[in-house]
Order: sequence, then structure tokens, then C-alpha cells
Amino acid sequence: MSIASCLGCFEKQQKIVVLEEENKRLKAQLHYREEKEKQGFYGSSTPSSKQPVKPNSELDDLAKRGGAPPGNPGHGRKSIDSSEASRVIEILLKPCCPDCGRVLLNKGFDERSVLEIPPPEPEPILYRLGKGYCPHCRKTFQPRAPAVLPKALFGNQLTAHAACQHYLHGILLGRISDQMGLLSGSLIPVMHRLAHLFKSVPPLLVEQYRHALVRHADETSWRTDGHFGYAWLFCTPDLSVFLFRTTRSRTVPREIFGDTPLPGVLVVDRYQGYNRLPCHLQYCYAHLMRECEDLAKEFPDSAEVNVFTAALIPLLGTAMHLRSQPLSATQVFKQTLLTKTQIISVCDQPALHLGIRHIQDIFRDNAKRLYHWAENRNVPADNNRAERELRPTVIARKVSFGSQSDEGART
Repeated sequence: MSIASCLGCFEKQQKIVVLEEENKRLKAQLHYREEKEKQGFYGSSTPSSKQPVKPNSELDDLAKRGGAPPGNPGHGRKSIDSSEASRVIEILLKPCCPDCGRVLLNKGFDERSVLEIPPPEPEPILYRLGKGYCPHCRKTFQPRAPAVLPKALFGNQLTAHAACQHYLHGILLGRISDQMGLLSGSLIPVMHRLAHLFKSVPPLLVEQYRHALVRHADETSWRTDGHFGYAWLFCTPDLSVFLFRTTRSRTVPREIFGDTPLPGVLVVDRYQGYNRLPCHLQYCYAHLMRECEDLAKEFPDSAEVNVFTAALIPLLGTAMHLRSQPLSATQVFKQTLLTKTQIISVCDQPALHLGIRHIQDIFRDNAKRLYHWAENRNVPADNNRAERELRPTVIARKVSFGSQSDEGART
């Protein structure tokens, strides 16, 4: 009986272990789905516009929006002197009291300073162009209208203003036409004409970009005439080059870089389309940090994952912020070498968890693309510049849904 009882207990214990493992696995799946519902399809990389649920602002964050901190001298509202005002307008009061109807006594004026702008309506201008005839040459001559393109209806200032509003600030051409009282769609041929005038500029920018010592690149989705495509960005601290293409293949960055080996470093994410370019690559640490954070959120009960992410995430943050620290060159070199050594040590530690081993393999297999920031202070460990440069394009995509034609994409 004792043996049978022991065998029964053993079987029960086996069932308990199986049920505990199943419970743990189901909890992990539930946690994963909850995080996906909060963050969206791409996890922590999901854009804010595509997150299904956005958290409410914390009370502390709302309190920070209350103006300058105590003790700040501030900049008060300044009144405008009559000598500085472009116009002085007197608003007279009715001579009778609005309550009892008796005559009011004059007590002078109170001044109210206001800044105003005239409505953004185009000013119609008629140029009278003098004409002259040469009897000897038998030709008629007349001057050109100043600051106007040949045969153009819009002046150069109006054209430049509309182009800046649309391409720099992302305002729709239809909205600009409504604000200025122009015919709907009248600005489209003007923008195409500007593109034709400036078509020689992008090759010059590409040539400057190719010879820069620190470059950035990134891409995002962009529709053209309803068809799926991509907007490619190639930028430096001084310039940005955009290409709108229907593909995400490596042929697009090869248009920019060519096949000749180039000096300098290109900072990118880990998209494989950049891997065969003829220059050194620096992978973005911000993307790697997100993967570590996602791993910690997916396995919150794993002690091994918690130890690994708690060690690696601060080191990645230190690597990304070292350039902005007010340190001397010697101090930066020492701190850089220490941080790099610590990252390598963490990634070389033996691990059993597959998620940890996946991240460690990234650092081991791509060592030549992960530590250029440690050799040159001018090389950042993140691709934040490209992310910031692409943001206006992402906003334009949300507002306009992409380009309406191939000609619009080329413009």
C-alpha cells in the first residue's frame, strides 16, 4: 500500500508540474497579447499615430506645463509706442452713457498694443512694360517683369511662399489655395515647374552627401497614386536628400552610394538593404535598446532576462549620450572604452534564454558595425537624426496620404 500510495503521489506531482508549466505559459501569452494591444503591431517601435490605446497624461506632466519655474525673471508683454506702431487707430466711444443716456465726460484714451497680420491674399499687380522699336535692327524690345518667371501668373514671392508652406510645413495645396483665394489646383503646375527648375540641385546634394564623413539613412512607407512605395532619406547635419521609390530593395541606396569605396560611416538601423554599401556601417543602439525593453516586458518573471536587460540597457543609453556630455577628449576616450568593454562582456556571458542569446548574437555577429562610435566621437550611436528628419514626411503622409501621381512624387 505504501508503494502504491507513493506512486499515486508521484503521478499527482507530475500533473501539478505540467499544470504549473501550462499556467506559466498561458500567463506569458496573455501578457504578450496585452502588450501588443497597448503598443500596437510593431511593439515599442509602433508610431504614436498607430497605437491603439494612448495613456492619459500624468498629473506631474500636467503640472510641468504651468509655465516657467519659480524665480524665473520671465519676459513680460511689452507695449508698443506710437512711434513704433505702423498704424494708430482711434476707437471713439459714443458721447452718451450706455446706462442712463447722459453726456459722458472726456477722459482721454487708454492704449492697447496688438500685433496683427493682413489676410494672406495675393496682391493683383499690373506691370506696364515699355516697348521700343529699332528701325535699324527691325526688332521690338521690352523689359521683363521683375521677380516673375516667364509667362507665369504668380510672382516669385507667392510661388516661394506656397512651396515653403506645402513642402516644409506640410500644408495641403488645396488648403493653401483656399487661404489665398486661388483656383483649386492652380498651384500644382507651379510646383511642377519649380521641380523642373531645380532638377540639377539633387545630384549636387548627393555628391556632397557621398563625401561626408558621417551620414544617416532611413526609409518609411509612402504611397504614390494609391500604390505602395517608400520614401528614402539620406542626410547629414547639413543636408537631406529624399528619394521616392516603389521598392525597398538595396538598389535605391546604391543609387546614392555607387560601387566605389567611400570614406566615413553610415548610421542606419539593421535593415539588410544597407549591408553591402561601400562604406562602414554603424547600427543604431536605440533600436537595440527597444528590443531589450521588449524582451523584459515579454518575460517579466524570468530572472535571467531581468538581470541581462538591467545590465545592457543602461550601457546602451550611456553609449548614445556620451557625445553630448561636457567632457574632455581624454575623459570621453576613457568612458567610451569602459562602456564598450562592458557591453562586450555582457554579451559574451553564457545564457540559456533564447531571447537573450538572440540579442547577444546580434552583437557578436555584427561587431564591425556596432562600435564606430567608440573610435570617433563624431559618429553617434543612434540614428535619431534620420528619425527627426523623416518626421515631417510621416506627418505629410498622414495628412495627404502620399503623392497623387508619379509626377507629384518626382516634384
